[in-house]
Formats: sequence, structure tokens, C-alpha cells
Amino acid sequence: MNLPTTLESTAQALLAPGQGILAADESFPTIGKRFKEFNIPSTEENRRAYREMLFTTPGLGEFISGVILFDETIRQKTSGDAFMPELLAAQGVIPGIKVDGGTMALPGFAGEKITQGLDGLREKLATYRVLGARFTKWRAVIGIGEGLPTRICLEANARVLALFAALSQEAGLVPIVEPEILMDGNHTLECCEEVTAATLKTVFAALFDHRVVLEQMLLKTGMVLSGKDCPQQAAAAEVAGATLRCFRRTVPSAVPGIVFLSGGQSDVAATGRLNAICQTNGVPWKLSFSFGRALQDAALKTWKGAPANVAAAQAALHHRARCNGLAVQGKYSQQAERENLAR
Repeated sequence: MNLPTTLESTAQALLAPGQGILAADESFPTIGKRFKEFNIPSTEENRRAYREMLFTTPGLGEFISGVILFDETIRQKTSGDAFMPELLAAQGVIPGIKVDGGTMALPGFAGEKITQGLDGLREKLATYRVLGARFTKWRAVIGIGEGLPTRICLEANARVLALFAALSQEAGLVPIVEPEILMDGNHTLECCEEVTAATLKTVFAALFDHRVVLEQMLLKTGMVLSGKDCPQQAAAAEVAGATLRCFRRTVPSAVPGIVFLSGGQSDVAATGRLNAICQTNGVPWKLSFSFGRALQDAALKTWKGAPANVAAAQAALHHRARCNGLAVQGKYSQQAERENLAR
């Protein structure tokens, strides 16, 4: 595959019809937790084997336009002696890289976090470009609770996201700006919509201040959802209505696309809600997905670290990716889910 040559063309390629982004950028602690569920030691070799299994899935490029890598993975070679970004490019998939350093407590603001990793980022971005990355991702975490989030938390995270985005564009990389509003808590759909709107308004104000070119970035954020402990869980149609109403009020039309994170939703629920959102016409941005667990869960449960399970695990990933590819087009259904699984 000849990778896109401009930031605009890269952003558009990541938003190709019927495709989305696979987030395979789990940090060492996160992937260690997921492996532990299946008694898989989190060794470098096992992490390499797992991600190689994902990336060599036959037909992956039909439904996956890009993959977000972790620092370890972008430097690893496959069993066939190819670097991971080369393997993805051969599949017709654009390599990307997570560049944030994870979250830390926001000093003076109990229960709130800020993302670290700006130190030395300019030099790291230049290296990642040489290693094959064509886009980047930085995640900020916003919690909902009594008195939370505070204005200071929103503004601090927005400034960091904007600096990351500006540095990425300077390095010739498309930034995926990810403010994630967590599902944790018992908040209502209306409360989530209010917090999401405040977060996005603050983020785009900072992006504007830092002269980030909106046409050369993507927004990654969550759907507007009821908190996971809320007794009244909104239906998919309500989620779609609240999400798009919120975005119309806060996301500039110059942004080429919004890719949804799954944020702890089950794989089938995330696909169904994505489908409901993408059935709406007349929005100014392309809509897609950038799922991690909601794409990988079935594959990991099937693989369990055993080479004999690779083909079945890849079939599970292909199935989930295809379902989400249908959802991006508003064509997903339970019948399609069953038919696809039977393939």
C-alpha cells in the first residue's frame, strides 16, 4: 500500500467508507490485566504474538483503515521478520501510534486526572514518523461525579491535547484528539450530554488558540451514554439523538471526522449504538469507530495464547470488524450479526 502523502489525505483515508480504526495501543499494565484473565503471561513475546495475530487477520483491511500501536509494538518485528508498521501497510492499513504517557492525579483536584507525556514529545514524534506512523493519538480522561468535572480539569486537559495536536501536525502526523468522558457512575444521559458539551467546547477553544488545523485532525470521543450504574439506561435511539445533538452544538464542521471509542461497552452494544448514530443523515462530519476491547474481546477470549487458536481468533476479529463496518454505513442488524457469525 502507498500510504497517503498529506495530512488531509491521511485523515480522509482513515475515514474510508465502511471502515474504522483498531485501537491496539494497550499499555503494559492494561494488556497485562487482560492477559491475566486467561492465564497468559504478559511477556514481550506473547504481546508480539497476540498483536501479530490481530494484524495478520485475513481481510482485515476490508474493514480496518488504521491501527493505533503502542511504543513497544511499533518497534517489534513479526515472526516473518517484518516490522509491524510494514505488516499493516501490506494489509492496506495505516499505522498510527499512541503518544501520551498515561494519566496522573491532577494536583489539588481530588478525583480528577491529567495526561502526561509532553516532555520530549517533539523528538519522539520525529522518530515515530521514521518508524512508519502516519497518525497519533492522545487520550484525556474526564470523570463525572459530584462537582466533577471542574473547569480547571477541563481547561488543563484541553491545553495538553492542543499542544499534542500542534506538535503532531508539525511532525507531519495526523492527531487523533481523544477526550474520553468515562461511563463510571450513576449519572443520567442528560448529565453526560452536558459534560460532553462542556468538554468539547473547551477542547476546541484550545485547539483554535494553538492554531491546530482542524481539517488535518480527527476527534475521538465517546457516545453520550447513561452512566453504567444509572438505573435508567437510554435506548440506542436516545443515545444517537443526544450524541448528535451535542456534536452539532460543539464540533466545528471543518473537522473531517469523528471516531467513537467504545469506553467499556460490550462489543454488540457498541456496534448497535454506532449503527443508530450512523443512520442519521445530514451531519457535516464522517462518522466511524476506533474501538479497542469492543473489537478485540472475542478474539482474545478465543486465542488464549495458544497458536492452535489463531485462525479461530482471527475469524472472531474479522466478524466483529465486519459488523462495525456495516454499522458505520447504518446497515447493521441482528440478522447481519447472525449471518456474519455463521460465515
